[in-house]
Amino acid sequence: MKRMILFVGLIMSMMIVHAQDNPYIVKTKGVKKTVKQTATADGNTEKKDDAEPVDFMSKNFRYYSMCDWREGMRFMVIPEKYDLLVATFHDAETNKEVGNGRLRHHIMAYKGHEEAPNGRVHVLFTCEDDGKTYYFELPLGSFEDYCYSRKGVPTLAYLGDVDKARELLMDQPMLTRSQYYRVDTDYDGDGYRDVTVKKDMVVTVKAVGVGTRAFPVKIIVEDEQGNQFYQCVAMSKTNCGMRDDEFVMDNEKFLFENSFDYSGATMAVSDNVNDYIGQTIHTNHPTTMKSRGAGQMREVKVPRFTGFIVDKIDPVPDSRYYTLTMREVESRRVYTKNVAFSEADIDNERHGTIEEDYFGYLFGMGEGAAKQTSKETRALIRDGQIVPGMTKAEVELALGEPFQKLMEADGTQRWMYSRTNGVILEVWYDKDTDVVKDAKTRLTTEETKKRATTSKSKQRPTSRQKIDNVTAGGNYTTGTPLE
Repeated sequence: MKRMILFVGLIMSMMIVHAQDNPYIVKTKGVKKTVKQTATADGNTEKKDDAEPVDFMSKNFRYYSMCDWREGMRFMVIPEKYDLLVATFHDAETNKEVGNGRLRHHIMAYKGHEEAPNGRVHVLFTCEDDGKTYYFELPLGSFEDYCYSRKGVPTLAYLGDVDKARELLMDQPMLTRSQYYRVDTDYDGDGYRDVTVKKDMVVTVKAVGVGTRAFPVKIIVEDEQGNQFYQCVAMSKTNCGMRDDEFVMDNEKFLFENSFDYSGATMAVSDNVNDYIGQTIHTNHPTTMKSRGAGQMREVKVPRFTGFIVDKIDPVPDSRYYTLTMREVESRRVYTKNVAFSEADIDNERHGTIEEDYFGYLFGMGEGAAKQTSKETRALIRDGQIVPGMTKAEVELALGEPFQKLMEADGTQRWMYSRTNGVILEVWYDKDTDVVKDAKTRLTTEETKKRATTSKSKQRPTSRQKIDNVTAGGNYTTGTPLE
């Protein structure tokens, strides 16, 4: 036992020394070690391309099966805890196994494959840290039989995705597309704690480094208050070791597009504001507008993905703001909103913010994601209602992200939303069609006890109450999984 403890301690000390000089290891503020330069896969510095890509992911992050690997492709050894006492690689010179702990954070460059005298196939790598050649021995079969699978080489995180993400995203604004992220707690290790943040919040990329084998790109972002958090995400899924259908439930947020929105953070705004007159736009975020009702102008909260046609754009006297006069696409109701067409013109003295005042943040061109839904469903989404037949995307438009996603034994998915009045909303999806099958509310255990104590004369509420239309008009908050 003492030998085992000493062995693990030796491994950890070696890992700490190596990590301190590794630019791919980045940490959030407080224990952070960021990389400031913008680098390409070959190490050269390039100017960022300011043009927004038509399809950011497919254009920049191509999936490579092992059959398509090219010599020189770079990977980092990122063993999980259960990998530290086993060996993935052999030393090509001695044919002896090499522990993953010793190779942790070492960079391996692919150099092809060969058939060994015993008939087994060796996948070869040159280690950039010690100059040695190592190989991974395929379990069975030919290289062609193995390379089309998603198995790949265990412990290896693909650095091509990390380098490309660093090149494109460093210092760039993005939006949070999830509420659940992480903060580092250990400079020398992989310790972290979970944090909850606002969805659709503007953040700036502060560092990009290596994450895990399955989610190899660690993206550290910072909000406007200086708080930093991160997500390890899959980009191309090269050597990820996971099938596409495994990115469901709690793993959904580890896809880049489910954690961050790069292209939607801000819209490229024309210098000529009159270019938007007659155009169809949609709200990317909830915002307050003015509209006439009951004979007077009232402030109205407008939800995401509400479509408008811009009728007029008038300068606001004695300011750099403009008043948009718009007709809602569905109801033709007229709304007005004062906005700035440049971030530099936002009036900070009146507590203006990019979230509330900047045209490029608030709006997107066209009808947006809501266009994919029917007119009737859009009306339900605006009212925060859920009915059978809705898709998961439509539920998120209406309610936001659930605080928990569960998979039942029969394959049925259940999303859970927490309300401030002690009510849990459960949305059930049909396992075959993936659309809403049912929506039910129930009291939390604590709320049930509270109501029973407060009014024993009243009938104890049932634990579940089936409803036809579930209205999400209340203030939703994130919560912890129920006991």
